Amino acid sequence: MAKVTVSLDADLAIEVMLLAGTKSPQDAVELLVRDFLATRRRTEARTGDAADESRLAAPQAPVQEG
Repeated sequence: MAKVTVSLDADLAIEVMLLAGTKSPQDAVELLVRDFLATRRRTEARTGDAADESRLAAPQAPVQEG
């Protein structure tokens, strides 16, 4: 698996570590990203995604020509 390196403000990383209950900033960020993705998948499973927008839109009356 490929790795990505990011820079974060130290205070931000410490606060996330404390709230997430992890011992390293990397674990905290990984946990948050995994949680975000899981939440997004659950939401899309319930409501559909952007590709479903046309299906959910109200039907428009056909244009009459002539």
